[in-house]
Amino acid sequence: MPTQTEDQQEQQARRPDQADQAEPSQTPVDPAKRRRGIITLSIVGVLLIAVCIVWWLRSRTYESTDDAQADAHLNPVAARVEGTVRNVYVEDNQAVQAGQPLVDLDTSDLEVKLAQARADYDQAVAQLNAESPNVPITQSSNSNDITSQQEEVRNAEASLSSASSDYESSVAKLRQAEANNEKSQTDLVRYKELLDKQEIAHADYDQYLATAKSQQANVNSAVAAAASSQKVIDQRRAQLAQQRSKLSQTSVNAPRQIEIKRANISSRKASVESYKAQLDQARLSVTYCHVIAPVSGIVMQRSAETGARNAAGTQLLVIAQINDTWITANFKETQLRKMHPGQHVRVKIDALGESFNGTVEAMPASTGDRASVLPAENATGNFVKVIQRLPVRIRLEKGQQNLDKIRPGMSVEPKVSLD
Repeated sequence: MPTQTEDQQEQQARRPDQADQAEPSQTPVDPAKRRRGIITLSIVGVLLIAVCIVWWLRSRTYESTDDAQADAHLNPVAARVEGTVRNVYVEDNQAVQAGQPLVDLDTSDLEVKLAQARADYDQAVAQLNAESPNVPITQSSNSNDITSQQEEVRNAEASLSSASSDYESSVAKLRQAEANNEKSQTDLVRYKELLDKQEIAHADYDQYLATAKSQQANVNSAVAAAASSQKVIDQRRAQLAQQRSKLSQTSVNAPRQIEIKRANISSRKASVESYKAQLDQARLSVTYCHVIAPVSGIVMQRSAETGARNAAGTQLLVIAQINDTWITANFKETQLRKMHPGQHVRVKIDALGESFNGTVEAMPASTGDRASVLPAENATGNFVKVIQRLPVRIRLEKGQQNLDKIRPGMSVEPKVSLD
């Protein structure tokens, strides 16, 4: 019982405090303070709306993307000839200048080929020099042959003319012999009649008989001489035809022989040029053993090692040409409506924490999907529309500080002003 009484006393002691606390909540609110609160909330709301409007208007004046990176020319340096690496003068991440030695290959094998090419060239030149005099020699020989054969033709013509004269003389003698024989035969017949009549002596008849036989023999001899002269004429004509044929053949073949000699010289000249090209190639191959930097930049991906045997075309290292960097920004296709070359760009480099000025240099030729190894084929029946991205090239302005610190592959955030 006493415990309950104490509890009741404590509760009664607390009730006045609760009553005191309840009294302030029933105090009326100050109207001026309420108006100030409403005005403050209204101002904040208006400011928020104004900021949203300004942001919305501002966002329509530029396009940006975080799908962008710095790019530069990566120049692969390869061995142009087969050989063993003798010396390597650079390391990865080393800066080099154009013309600086990079790698040396062993030249022993190529120097042997160079000596062989030089010997082949000298031999071809010697053969050409030996062949060159043949043209004037052949021309002189042909001229002499034609002159000699022309003389032989003239001699053959003279022989034919002489044979014709001899034949005509033989024919004249034959005619004379025939006339004498005819007279002798007539006299023999007449004296035969006189002998039969015994008007002349038998001795006279014998004399006329001998004369008639002699004249007949002369006729036979003249006939034989004429026939012989005729054969001589035929022989001379054959000789003349033969000489004329030789002259004609020589006259026709002489230019052809000259052309053959000239063709041989042309062939020798072609051989000289061919061996000259092989000699030049051998010389170039020796010079290719000394590999120099084609551009200025930074060495990367060095694979050349001393003692390694490399085939022609093997990549030795890569030079990043950092003095000519640009930005490749992959914008969505919906962001390109107002974008065109010449627009100003502000580029933030994540790694450097700095921003640089640039200009839109070129618009893309196709989407990145079209340029990929396995582009999507939307005609297969399972087409899903995806917003494509197109690579826009942005050129950084020259002369800006820390441009040389930009490296290919760095992430950037370009913001293109759509003026």
